[in-house]
Amino acid sequence: MLLLKGSAQKKYLNKKIMDQLWKAVLAEIEIEVSKPVFITFFKSCRLVSFSSSVATISTPAFMTAEYLEKRYYALIKKTLDKKSGENTSLVFVSGGEKAKAKNQSHGPLFASHEQPSNKKLRPGRIRQDFTFESLAVSDSNQLAYTAALAVAQSPGTKYSPLFLYGTVGVGKTHLMHSIANKAFEDNENVAVLYMTTEEFTNEVVEAIRDKTTTQLRRKFRNVDLLLLDDIQFLSGKEKVQEELFHTFNTLLDKQRQIVFSSDRPPSEIKKIEARLASRFEGGLSVDIAPPDFELRTAILLIKSRKYGFVFSIDVAKLVAEKIVDTRALEGFLLRLATSMDGRGNQEVLPQDVLPLLGKTKPTSPFLHPDMVIDEICRFYNLKPTQLKGAKRDAFLVRARHLCMFLLKEEAQVTLSEIGNLLGGRDHTTVMHGVEKVRVLLQNSEKIKGELSVLKEKIKQVG
Repeated sequence: MLLLKGSAQKKYLNKKIMDQLWKAVLAEIEIEVSKPVFITFFKSCRLVSFSSSVATISTPAFMTAEYLEKRYYALIKKTLDKKSGENTSLVFVSGGEKAKAKNQSHGPLFASHEQPSNKKLRPGRIRQDFTFESLAVSDSNQLAYTAALAVAQSPGTKYSPLFLYGTVGVGKTHLMHSIANKAFEDNENVAVLYMTTEEFTNEVVEAIRDKTTTQLRRKFRNVDLLLLDDIQFLSGKEKVQEELFHTFNTLLDKQRQIVFSSDRPPSEIKKIEARLASRFEGGLSVDIAPPDFELRTAILLIKSRKYGFVFSIDVAKLVAEKIVDTRALEGFLLRLATSMDGRGNQEVLPQDVLPLLGKTKPTSPFLHPDMVIDEICRFYNLKPTQLKGAKRDAFLVRARHLCMFLLKEEAQVTLSEIGNLLGGRDHTTVMHGVEKVRVLLQNSEKIKGELSVLKEKIKQVG
C-alpha cells in the first residue's frame, strides 16, 4: 500500500510516484472488473496530477473519460483513497497527459505547488456538462426542470427538500448536477456537497467505526446545498437514517437547500423511519416520467454533439424509435463513436446506425429490483428474509445466486447495490454469485430451464 499520509494535501507528486500509485490502483481495479472493460477503458489511462487531494486522470478519448466518470467513479475513488490514504476527488480529462505532466517530469519527490488562481474551483464531483442548458425538456420533465431551476436560483427559500423521483435514465442526476452548477455560477462562495447515498452510508459507517462522527457532522451540516442521489438505498440502515435525520433538521433550521433523488416516491421507500419519511414528504416531490419519442430525439441530438456527430432529424428519429431508454441511448452513441473512429464532424448516415440498431436489444420499461426479489421468492417458495439471510443451505444459495444474476443482467443493478439489497453483502460476493450462475448455465439444463422460466415471469410482472 502506497500511503501518502497527507503529503499531497499541499503539494503535488512527481511523475515517478504518481506512476507507482496509479499502477497499484490499476492492479486492484483489474481484479474487480471484467477483462474487456479493463483493457478497453482502464489500461490506457494515466494519473497525471495529484494535488490537494484532487487526482486528475487522463484518458485517450473523450468518450473514455465520460464512461469512466459515469460508471466507475466510485470504484476508482475507493481504490485511490485506499492506496493513497487521502480522501480524493477525481477529475477526468481526455487528450493525453502531456499538458498536465510537463512540469512534473523532473525534480524532487514533492515539489512546491503552483501559485493558486484567484478563481474558485467548482465543487468536486459536479459534472460541468450537466447544466440546465444541456438538458432536453418536454412534458415528461417540465415540472422537474422548473422546480430544479427555482431551487438553483434561490437555494433554501423554495422547495426544501426537493425530492426528484423516476425510473432509471430519466435525468434525475443531470438535474441535480444542473442545480449545483447554476448555484455555483450565481455565487462561487456557495458550499455544495453532492453524494450518492452509498457514499453517504459508507462515510457514516466509517465515522462510527473510527469515532470521527464530530468531523463528519461538520462536513455534512456546514453546506448551503446538499444533494443526495439514490436515496432509496437508505432502506433498512437505521444508524445512517438517524444521522441523515439530524443533518436534515440542522440544514432546514439554517434555511439551507436539500435535494434528494430516488427511483420511487417517498411513500414507497421501505424500512424508512416514520420521522424521516415525513421529512421527505414535507417538501416538493416531483415525478419524472420516462422520455417520450420527441424528448428521446432531442436528447440524442444534444448528446451527439459531444462526440462531434452531425445527426439529421430523420436519422435521430430512426434511433429514438428503436431505443426508449436514455442510458441505452448513451451506450448507442458510445458504440457509434467506436465504429466511426476518425470520422468526427461528419454527418451520421442511416447506414452508420442501422447495423448498430440491429445489435441493440429492444429496451423495456424499468424493472424494479423488488420485482426480481419477489418473483424469486415466489418461485422457490421463500421469504425475503431467507433470501437475504446468512444461511448457506444449498437451495438458498442457488436461489440467492440466481437472484444476483437476474438483478445484474435484467434489472441492470450494480454489484454494490445488489449486495445492499441482499442483506448487505460485499460486491465481491455478488460477483462470485453471478459468475457461478454463468458457469452453471453452460453445464446444467435444470438451471438453464429455471432461469428461462424466471425471466419470463419477471417480464410479465415488469
